[in-house]
Amino acid sequence: MQPNPKQLVDFFSRSLASFHASHDALRILCTLPHRSSDSSPAPRRPRKSARRLVVLDSSFNPPTRAHAQMARSAVRDAGSRAEDGEEAAARLMLLLAVNNADKAPRPASFALRLAMMEGFARQLGGGMEVDVAVTRMPFFHEKARAIAESGFYGEPEQVFLAGFDTLIRIFNPKYYDKATAPREEASSPWPEPQQTPMQAVLGPFFARARLRVTMRPQDAWGTQEEQRAYVRGLEDGVLEDVGGRREWAQRVEVVDGDGMGGVSSSRVREVVREGGVGEVDGMVDGEVMSWIEAEGLYRE
Repeated sequence: MQPNPKQLVDFFSRSLASFHASHDALRILCTLPHRSSDSSPAPRRPRKSARRLVVLDSSFNPPTRAHAQMARSAVRDAGSRAEDGEEAAARLMLLLAVNNADKAPRPASFALRLAMMEGFARQLGGGMEVDVAVTRMPFFHEKARAIAESGFYGEPEQVFLAGFDTLIRIFNPKYYDKATAPREEASSPWPEPQQTPMQAVLGPFFARARLRVTMRPQDAWGTQEEQRAYVRGLEDGVLEDVGGRREWAQRVEVVDGDGMGGVSSSRVREVVREGGVGEVDGMVDGEVMSWIEAEGLYRE
């Protein structure tokens, strides 16, 4: 059942206010599907720990069918690697960073983005349980640590979904020039006598997480083969040249975009601004389309 739109936005607005007033690094706001239509959205702990937690971390401004394809394929592939008799192979988290390192919260407010995420999660289908969560951490290694320290999921392997452009940023040394080792007990399985700033940060990240990277050959990042060549180069020494470790490349999985390379949140905003909501048919699902239309999003 679809919650009342106004009540849903109010719920997320209150949840955000509570989160901002806390010292929490991460908070799960609700789990889909909801238990009943007459109760407020609420988080629901897994009945049994999943082997993998698939994390779709995005600005969701708005959620697109490319996001949906990434999520479905990742959960499906995690399930295909599940052990016999395992109840839950993977669980999906939609994660919104409310203190983003690169993007200001516009044009859609965080509460509206969360409402779109809720509708997006309901339309994913497949019987999967989906958590809608927020974090104040801007970087993947901080988000992974916050998820682990929350204790909500047990100790699953974390699988962060990313586009090829995000992979480039993750291995950009400028983000680690002033970094210090994370304050946590978990240590890198690749110890260094004198670690570089990147190794101090990403070593613990790759100890508990992996990256599933969707190629974007239609964007400004080269052809599909050029993107695959970049990832091969990581293992051949490129990572060590920028202060990383070549073993991390084994924790990076590259997958095709399945024809969704031209679909992105920025493209949806551009199309709405130039041609109206009706022009984004096929780029977003019906629930997200309804929010864009009802709230007049992205017209300016």
